[in-house]
Amino acid sequence: MVGSFLTGLSTDIFQMIIYRAIQGIGAGILMSATVTAVGDLFAPRERAKWTGIMMSIFGFSSILGPTLGGIMIDHMDWKWLFWIFLPLGIIAFFMIWFMFPKTARNASKSIDYWGSLVLSATIVALLLGFSWAGNKYAWDSVEILGLFAATLIGIISLIVIERKVGNPVLPLSLFKNSTITISIIVGFMINAGMLGAMMYLPFFVQGVEGLTPTQSGFVNMPMSIAMIILSTLAGRWISKSGKYKRFALIGLAAMITSMIMMAYMDSVAFAVASMTVFGIGLGLSMPVFTLTVQNAVPSSQLGVATATSTLFRNLGGTIGIALFGSVMNSVMASNMQKATASGAGVDLSKLDPQIAGQLTDLLDPKLLLNQPLLEKLPTMLPAEVQPLVTQMIDMLRSVLSQTLSTVFIIGAILVAIGLVFAFFLKEIPLRTSNDSQVDQLEEEKVKKSKKPLLAK
Repeated sequence: MVGSFLTGLSTDIFQMIIYRAIQGIGAGILMSATVTAVGDLFAPRERAKWTGIMMSIFGFSSILGPTLGGIMIDHMDWKWLFWIFLPLGIIAFFMIWFMFPKTARNASKSIDYWGSLVLSATIVALLLGFSWAGNKYAWDSVEILGLFAATLIGIISLIVIERKVGNPVLPLSLFKNSTITISIIVGFMINAGMLGAMMYLPFFVQGVEGLTPTQSGFVNMPMSIAMIILSTLAGRWISKSGKYKRFALIGLAAMITSMIMMAYMDSVAFAVASMTVFGIGLGLSMPVFTLTVQNAVPSSQLGVATATSTLFRNLGGTIGIALFGSVMNSVMASNMQKATASGAGVDLSKLDPQIAGQLTDLLDPKLLLNQPLLEKLPTMLPAEVQPLVTQMIDMLRSVLSQTLSTVFIIGAILVAIGLVFAFFLKEIPLRTSNDSQVDQLEEEKVKKSKKPLLAK
């Protein structure tokens, strides 16, 4: 809440970055703590149902967020995007304080300060490398290569540190478990592809189809509704059957199908259909990979395993957004050059220098997302220029549509990589108790009870 409040008071981009970082610290703690709490309260078999419900709540928030955000952008000052939910945050704070499950305190352990510091520095270098590459600096520039080299050095240093400390912030032993490793990789790929779709679909709806931010929020609603329904049902189905791999495979396949549909969409109706399929896939697959990680570790490692899974999932989303942004900028520039060379654009060299200068400012595809400005253009430019403006806007819409197709195909490839890894996921039976030793004793009793029958 402090981060959100301060962000609304930002006077420059540097303040906003700092305050958003504070907001992110709180969000990171809450995301891991809530999922871990569900793991503490329920055995894996029962946990599947509640994980599905939590994912459906996430889906509900994804309905409310974009829709309300679009309305606020159209009618309110930007700072209210960060302040509007502060009253709910205060209520949630007191609910956590008084109602959150309490457990007995364990003996205090040493904190891995060096590991935390090196891990943070490594993540910062990695994210800066992907964020700046292709935008601020070229991919082969000294700055980007230096950031990736720093990332590599950080990873090596982190491995050395985590092998020596008694209570590592990122236990390397987790990655010896193939179920955890595969689940983390698939979660990474899902978030990279998912956020790519969710971030860039509004570019199509607003930029290509010309809808307002409010209308764009409504286009996202079918995806969120499908996700709410399917995640709740998937949780119940998994809890009942104890099987989860099939839901992951079907969900990932649906996500890939939807992103291929997005690459070829040419209308709002097609966008709604593709997002609905995407929501179905997301609802089926999202509850699975948190559950598989928690089911593969003893209760003593529940917190660190959940936090590690959440870390890599968030990294996937952040790196995916940065990668898609870089791809979009480079492909957009290439498509603009091709469109201009083909004659689809306007030859500014044949126009009056003053008018040509005004039209040059209209060659920015981001203009398509500014509907109020597009509506004012006819009154801002001479009447004889209006046909040229219309021609340029049409060219920009075509270029943006072609570029988004490339972005969605790349997203489909990332999720497809996750699907390949998911095929190798070992389906460990969901435990009916948080005590793995109790479950082992129950399995041995079942085996012993079957031996006389087999002998007969």
